Amino acid sequence: MTTPDADPAHERLTRLWRAAKPPGPLLPWDVKRAYHERWVRFHSLPQSKRYPEDESEYAVLLDRYNTVLDELFGGGEVYVVTIDWADPAEPTQWSHHLHRAALHPQGTLWMTWDDPDDADDPDATPWYFHADRRPWRRGCADPLLRAAADDALPGVFFTDPGLTRIHYPYEGGADVVLATPAERDRLRDRHRGWLPGRQIVEVSMTKR
Repeated sequence: MTTPDADPAHERLTRLWRAAKPPGPLLPWDVKRAYHERWVRFHSLPQSKRYPEDESEYAVLLDRYNTVLDELFGGGEVYVVTIDWADPAEPTQWSHHLHRAALHPQGTLWMTWDDPDDADDPDATPWYFHADRRPWRRGCADPLLRAAADDALPGVFFTDPGLTRIHYPYEGGADVVLATPAERDRLRDRHRGWLPGRQIVEVSMTKR
């Protein structure tokens, strides 16, 4: 397979990520495990509904996503990172997720990642992370957020240039990593109504 070259503009992000825990880019299912002490999950629709069915429900989930993103990144810059994967049976077309490319035309290749969990799988495909850096503005990523809510992308996440906060939206909610456990607790408490039921119980028990 012909692998494209990474954009040198993302070298600083690469250095930061390699110095952090874990040393490679995160796939969506790794967030809770890697950053549990600073992690919180929010649901994007009432009653923990997984998928929106009409524009009124899209409005609700976009408001929840953007409210948290504003609190994480408002007034600063953000890396927008989309995730793709390649099929080794298509050596001349390293990325066939044209939908991802259309939604994130600013994104240039940041890093290629071979998931260690797939090390023994001869058919495993590498993951490709595309990034762009932009000032955060509410609504600037709504098409990507809608796609995440529809499970129409392999993955998308947002992080600040210092790599201290991460927002990983998915169908049904978002996994969020804060700079410290105390900061996580403050954000969690401001939006307790958006927490999964189990987390609400856990928070109530810790505050007794």
